[in-house]
Amino acid sequence: MNPTAPRCDDTAAWAALAGHWQAHGRDFDLREAFARDAGRVAALSFDAPEVFADLSKNHIDTATLHFLLELAQQCRLPERRDAMLGGAVANPTEGRAVLHTALRAPRGAGLFSDEVHTTLDAMLAYADAVRTDEGITDIVNIGIGGSDLGPAMAVRALESYTLAGQRVHFVSNVDGHDLAPLLARLDAKRTLFIVASKTFTTQETMANAEAARAWFVQQGGTDVARHFAATTTHVKAAAAFGITTTFGFWDWVGGRYSLWSAIGLPIAIAIGSANFRALLAGAHAMDRHFAQAPLAQNLPVLLGLLDVWYINFHGYASRGVAPYHQGLARLPAYLQQLEMESNGKRVDLAGRDLPFATSPVVWGEPGTNGQHAYFQMLHQGTEVIPVEFILVKTPSHALPGQHAKLLANGLAQSQALMLGKSAAEAAAESVPTADAGFDRAVLAQHRTFPGNRPSTSFVLDALTPSSLGAFLALYEHRVWTSGALWGINSFDQWGVELGKALAGRLLPRLQDGPERGRTDGLDASTAALLQRLTGARA
Repeated sequence: MNPTAPRCDDTAAWAALAGHWQAHGRDFDLREAFARDAGRVAALSFDAPEVFADLSKNHIDTATLHFLLELAQQCRLPERRDAMLGGAVANPTEGRAVLHTALRAPRGAGLFSDEVHTTLDAMLAYADAVRTDEGITDIVNIGIGGSDLGPAMAVRALESYTLAGQRVHFVSNVDGHDLAPLLARLDAKRTLFIVASKTFTTQETMANAEAARAWFVQQGGTDVARHFAATTTHVKAAAAFGITTTFGFWDWVGGRYSLWSAIGLPIAIAIGSANFRALLAGAHAMDRHFAQAPLAQNLPVLLGLLDVWYINFHGYASRGVAPYHQGLARLPAYLQQLEMESNGKRVDLAGRDLPFATSPVVWGEPGTNGQHAYFQMLHQGTEVIPVEFILVKTPSHALPGQHAKLLANGLAQSQALMLGKSAAEAAAESVPTADAGFDRAVLAQHRTFPGNRPSTSFVLDALTPSSLGAFLALYEHRVWTSGALWGINSFDQWGVELGKALAGRLLPRLQDGPERGRTDGLDASTAALLQRLTGARA
C-alpha cells in the first residue's frame, strides 16, 4: 500500500461527499426512496461469483454511489489494489507483502506458485490419508486467533461434507476448561493433534499443546510423531516437541488470512482434498472479481465504500451479522477478528492520529436465535445498527418445511427494519393487555417501530466449499477497501502485543514459586487483584 496516496479526508471527493451528506444523506428515508424509484432494486443489486447482494435497503442512492466511487478514484484505490495483488509491500510496519490471494491461485497463475502448490499438494495428501485412516476417529486442532477462528468456522459451515466416523475439534482458550472436558472424551490411541502456530511460540497454543502431549503420554501413548502434526514455519521447534510431520507457510500470510494455507489442514481433513480445492477456487473467483470488475460493479469495493459512508458520515458504530444458516454460527466471530483486528487502528500509515472512526464493532448470531435476543434493540432501540442478512437458497438437510420458515424470517426481519410500524398503525391494532385500563395511545407508542433501518441481504445458492470460499474472500477485500480509504495498515496487529507482554511478566507472580503474590512495581488495582487471586497479603 502506498503511504503517499491521499487519505480519504485529504481529497476533494471527501468534501463533496460531506456536502452530499448535509443536503441529502442525513435525512435519507428508505420508504420514500423506494416510492420514488421503481428501478431501485435493480440499480442496487449486484452479482459476484457465488454471491448475490441486495444493497437497496441501505441509506444510499445512485448519487451517493457516484460520490463514493469518486472518493475511491481520488484515493487511488485501483492502483493500490493492483500493487498489493502484485506483491508490493502492503504491510509496511512489518515490511511484508500481503499475498493470501496467492494461496488460492491455480497452479502457474499466482506468485510463488511452485512453493504454494508443492506445500498444498503435500498437505492435502496427508489430509486425505488421515481422513481415510480408520484408526483415527478424532482430530484436535490446537491454535488461537487466525489459527482457530477460520478453520473452526469453515469446518462447521461445511459439516455436510464431513465423514460420519470422524470428528474434528478445536481448542483455543488457554483456560483448561476448554481442553480438559475434551480430553476426557477422547481415546489417545485414536486421536490426532494438530498444533497450529506459525512461530511455534504462541503462549496459549503451546500451553495447550504441552498439556495435550502430557495427557497423551499419561494415557500410554508413545508415538508422538504419529499422533501429533504441526502447521508452522519453525520446523526445528516442532521437532524438539516430538513432531516430524509439519506443513509451513510464509511471512506474507497473515494469521487472520491463513485458513487458505497449511492452517487449513483441519478443514482439508474434514471435507477432503477435492472440496478444499473447491474452497480455494471459490475464493480465487472472488479475487478475480475484485481485481478486474469495474469499481461501480465491484462488490467488495462497494461494500467497503458503504462502510466508510456509514461509519464516518452516519456515525453507525457497529454492524450486526445475521446468518440465516446454522452452519454459519461461527461466522460473526470470524468476522470480528477479520475486521476489528485489521481496521481497529488509531493512526494512519504516516503515523498521524486519525480524526475519524475506523472499523465498526461486528457482532451477531444465527437467525432465528438473534431475533429472540438482540433484534428488539435493532428495531426499537435508540441506536441505528446496519444489519447484514445471509440467506442460503438450498439447505443441506432434508427436514420438510423448516427451511422455508427460516427464509421467511430472514426476509421478514429486513422488511420490518425498513418499513417499521407507525403509531397510527399500532393504535388500529386490537391488542389484549394484562391491564385493560392501560392507555391505548401510550400502548401504541410502545408498539411503534421507527423503520428506515438499513440492511444488506446476501444470497448464496447453497453453502458449499466454493460459495463459502467466495464469500469469505469478499469480506477480506471489503475490509482492505475501507482500510485503504482510511489510509491505515489493515495487516498489522500491534494492539495484541502489549497485553501478551504484560501477561508474561505477571505469570511468575501467579504461579507457585518465589515470586508468587509479589506486587512490587504494579499499579494499585492490579496489585489488589493479584493479592485477591493468590491469597497473598499486602
